Formats: sequence, structure tokens, C-alpha cells
Amino acid sequence: MPIDFSLTDEQKELQKLARRFAREQIAPVAAEYDAREEVPWQVVEKLHEVGLLNAIIPEEYGGLGLGMLEEVIIGEELAWGCMGIYTIPMASDLGITPILLAGSHEQKQRFFKRLTEKPALAAFALSEPGNGSDAAALRTRAVRDGEHYVLNGTKTWISNGGEAEVVVVFATFAPELKHKGVLALVVEKGTPGFKANKLHGKMGQRASGTYELVFEDCRVPAANLLGAEGDGFRIAMNTLNKTRIPVAAGSVGVARRALEEATKYAKEREAFGKPIAELQAIQFKLAEMSMGVETARAYTYYAAWLTDQGLPQAHAAAIAKAYASEMAFEAANQAIQIHGGYGYMHEYPVEKLLRDVKLNQIYEGTNEIQRLIIARHILSQ
Repeated sequence: MPIDFSLTDEQKELQKLARRFAREQIAPVAAEYDAREEVPWQVVEKLHEVGLLNAIIPEEYGGLGLGMLEEVIIGEELAWGCMGIYTIPMASDLGITPILLAGSHEQKQRFFKRLTEKPALAAFALSEPGNGSDAAALRTRAVRDGEHYVLNGTKTWISNGGEAEVVVVFATFAPELKHKGVLALVVEKGTPGFKANKLHGKMGQRASGTYELVFEDCRVPAANLLGAEGDGFRIAMNTLNKTRIPVAAGSVGVARRALEEATKYAKEREAFGKPIAELQAIQFKLAEMSMGVETARAYTYYAAWLTDQGLPQAHAAAIAKAYASEMAFEAANQAIQIHGGYGYMHEYPVEKLLRDVKLNQIYEGTNEIQRLIIARHILSQ
């Protein structure tokens, strides 16, 4: 079968749309909302207007039905503008994915309507204060009571948690069963007993709302159960195996921005009577950054292609996420180095790139977890 690295005309148009949106709507307000630690709702509304919000929802439920490759193409562009703002639609897709994977036709109609008829967000609630990477050790309890489940517990580090119209919550109904005792429930905004507390003081990605979610005798209709009792862990892992790929795409976008900013500054800044871009030490840094961007993008596209072909992608997604996020952090670090003292100041955007992209090494499974996934794949051969 021939290998084709070209994008379709439709994909190129999506790329142009997302690139223009990032330059005109995201980049100009990125520093402001980072400083204010506020979600830029006018940007979310405009994402909805142009069709880039919740675009993975199938057409029959009001979305665009975009595949993973299209999601990756868009993600790189939006993250170029601001990784924190990009996390808002990315985390919404994270919340949508479990419903796509395990929801019934009726559930998709009911929940997706809330996400397409107006600018609205979804969220994914797995992590807890006492366990992040150990997803089988959940303490949030779900007890069946007639036609409802009663939820009690706390989730933390939940992107979009306070803004979301629907939150997919993972809880245990039988702790002794460990991962086999986990279920997934969709909790709708405004449900009594559900409270969201915004977390402040983040290092980066401050334009994305991050929350602690508290459930106190929160009654959730049993009709909101995704799949069956015991399916929750599998749903969560299958979700993350897919949604790590957009994290990689966002990392590529940040690294590309770092390279562009560093290149521009190196051409303008003079030292020893000439632009520092003429110094081999600077040229080598730029070359390394470019190598990283191109390599990470190619592998991220490969992981996306596997997903769209319905092929196993967990191994590729783990590689893409870990490699791209670490490459992007180093690219941002080198961009600061090239800027010298100015790179350490808010006056230039490169310090924010470093603060923002650090989180890409942590959320949706730390890079240590990605290495475990990769190693297990190797050893299973």
C-alpha cells in the first residue's frame, strides 16, 4: 500500500481556518487571560461559531464528525496561539470521548445536544487527591439506590470541571474488585450534591479552568451509566489511549511557536557586531528545535492515522505524547536561552511557552506512565 503524506483539500482548509483563528483570536489575548487566570469565554463562543468546538461529535448528533488526524491538525494550530486556551476544547473532547466509545444512541442524543446547541464544554473526572496515575484505586463511591446512583467523593485537577455541561465521572461501586469495580457516570451541570471549586496558583495553562469536584450524596440517574458496571476502567483507558494524541499535537504547536519566536529574535538581536543568528551556537539550537518539531509532528500524525484506521494505537499514542511534550519543553527552554534575559520576562512570550507546556508531561498520564505503556508493549512481543 502506498504511503501518502499529503493532506486532503478539506484538511488543508481546516488547517488554514485553525491557523487564522489562532493568530487572530487566541494569540492576542493569551497573555491577558494567563495573567487573569480566567477562561476566555468570548474565544470559546467564537470556536463554537466556526465549528472548531466539540468537532469530534458525529454529524448525526450535531457535530462535524472529525477524525483524529483532523483533530491533530487543528490542535497544533490552536496550541500555537496558547496551550492553555487550546486545553479548553481539548479537554472537552476528552470528556466527549467516553460517551462516543460507550454511550448508547439515546445517551449520545441527550448529552451531545447540550454540547452542540450552544457554546458548551464537557469534562473527564478520573484523578483524585490521593491517586492520579493509579486509576484503579478510586475512592469516589457510587452506590445504587433504585433508579439512581448516589455519588460521594472528590476529584481533582479536572479541566473544564466547573464550566462543563456534562462531566464523565469514574467511581468505584466495589472497591474490593479494584479496576473491575469501576463504573462511568455522566453527571450533568446543576445536579444537586455536585460542587466545583476552582484551583488557583497554577504554574501555567492559567486560561484553562482546573477544578476540584466534590460529590456529596449526589444522585445521578442510572440512565446516565456508560456501558455496564465494571466497564469504567476499560472506558477510561481506551479514552486516554486516544486523547493523548491531541496532547502531542498541542506540544508540537508550542514547539513550533518557540522555534518561530527564537528565529525571529535571533535575526533581530545583534552581538559582536552581527545578528546572533549568524553564530553557529545559535544555529545549532534552532536546528535541534526544528528536528524535534518535524519528528514529533510526523509521529503524532502516525498515531492519529492508526486511530482513524481502527488499528491499535496505545503504544504509538504513548510515544507521541511523551516524546512531543518533552521535545516541546526543551524547545521552549532553548527559546528562552536564545532570548537571554529578555526570555525570562513577560515582555516576550517564550517564558509562557515553557510554563504552559510543562503540564503536557503530566496530564492524561504522566510521561512515566507513558514509558510503562511503551515498555509493556515491548516486553509483550
